[in-house]
Amino acid sequence: MFEKFYDFVGVENKNNVTDMSGFMDIYGGETFLNGLYRIHNKNDVKKWNEILKRAFPKFKNGIQVFGYDWLGRNFALDTQRDVVLIFEPGTGEILNTGENFVNFHDSEIPQYHDACLASEFFNEWFEANGNFVLPHNKCVGYKVPLFLNGEDDIENLEVSDMEVYWEIMMPLMNL
Repeated sequence: MFEKFYDFVGVENKNNVTDMSGFMDIYGGETFLNGLYRIHNKNDVKKWNEILKRAFPKFKNGIQVFGYDWLGRNFALDTQRDVVLIFEPGTGEILNTGENFVNFHDSEIPQYHDACLASEFFNEWFEANGNFVLPHNKCVGYKVPLFLNGEDDIENLEVSDMEVYWEIMMPLMNL
């Protein structure tokens, strides 16, 4: 399991990980592909579950956060339907991948990384910013969110503390 994910992110599989719990035990706190995709530290999962529940009250029951990307989008397992959801602070939207945790990593990320991680946009931003690797607590957020008619281009992006970015976006998403 996770072989296609490991190949995509360039990690040698030395572990026999078969589920989300084992994945989190081994890769919690890891950063892949220069910050394109990251896994929450186990100590931060509870905090991020609470942040997402406040931002999207409809999901106050039954989500388990596990990762995030360079744009500060959080990935969580909808535990009632066993599908990965993408919570987007820059658009105020929630996307349903239709995939469980294992398939999200072994199919969606390797095959559809641009759709689920905005990898081409990341590469454009990464090159324009001197190959700056984002620290674990930072994301690249929209200066003017897309849901307030901000432009979806690198001139409208800035490095932000991820928790601060979410706290600023929450009331704006709920206008």
